[in-house]
Amino acid sequence: MSDTHKRQRPHGHPHGHGHAHGHGHGRDAGAVRSLLGRVRHLLTPHSHDSADKTDEALESSGRGLRVLGLSFGILMITAAIQAVIVVFSGSVALLGDTLHNVADALTAVPLAIAFLIGRRAATRRFTYGYGRAEDLAGLVIVVIIAGSAALAGYEAFRRLVDPQDVRALWWVAAAAVVGFLGNEWVARYRIKAGREIGSAALVADGLHARTDGFTSLAVLAGAAGAALGYPIADPIIGLLITVAICFVLRDAIREIYHRLMDAVDPALVAEAEQILAQVDGVRRVGRVRLRWVGHALRAETDIVLAPDLSLAQAHAVAVDAEHRLIHDLPRLRAATVHTDPDSHDGTDHHAVLHGHHTV
Repeated sequence: MSDTHKRQRPHGHPHGHGHAHGHGHGRDAGAVRSLLGRVRHLLTPHSHDSADKTDEALESSGRGLRVLGLSFGILMITAAIQAVIVVFSGSVALLGDTLHNVADALTAVPLAIAFLIGRRAATRRFTYGYGRAEDLAGLVIVVIIAGSAALAGYEAFRRLVDPQDVRALWWVAAAAVVGFLGNEWVARYRIKAGREIGSAALVADGLHARTDGFTSLAVLAGAAGAALGYPIADPIIGLLITVAICFVLRDAIREIYHRLMDAVDPALVAEAEQILAQVDGVRRVGRVRLRWVGHALRAETDIVLAPDLSLAQAHAVAVDAEHRLIHDLPRLRAATVHTDPDSHDGTDHHAVLHGHHTV
């Protein structure tokens, strides 16, 4: 059913409706709410007003900005050291690795801009806020990765056609080790933070850095080959680096594609269904839909209740269901809960909407 129709029903319960979610809302449910539910509610520290949710979103974005700033500095220092050695060594493999490191550092720029835009409050035009800016930044990151692959591949092929000796091999080897250490640290830092705040773009950026680390080790192998009298090893390694960049490009495209298509882990849907099924007063759980907006989840769900409940009682169950979802489902920021009366006589309470369903 469409979101418009769902909001028109009296029992629809969008978050941010103006009701306080403090410790007293459990009393509105009367017999529908169990003593155990009240005890759990009292003992769990929580708050769901809009200010607290905004603070949580800002903290996630703030952490993302800190991660990007520190990793940008580390990668630029790494690339600067490698660039100096490229100049007097002539290693095309090291050049490819340096370009890759610079590209990886520069991906922090659109992502940082996206985090800043995502902190803006929702408006009447952008009613879900600006979190999708992260997905747009992810597309920019994909383009940057593709560009670094094309440039590295071109330089490696040119040197393969016109081989040249590589000088200062020990310095090339040292630069390769520096590149690996810098990139692996940044990769772990970005991936860990990205998964904790739910940012697919930051995870994709971390995967990019990890591949850079492995390409640095490939440069080390190329230097070893040149030292053994095989200068062609350097451009061959450069081509292998290009192939490695293409693999990370594939992974980054997959991550961003899933976000743009509103894909979620099916385990999250199952977890949401389990949470709702345990809410006192819920007879059955209907459809559950989840989507990412930036690094935050939003939920829409239907629950089936006893048909003899009053409007106030049904509303109280919906509040409790929303409350439990926000508490127990990781990174969920908002939920819309629609209630349906249980029907034993086969009455279709949504018959008027037949033919209007879009999904």
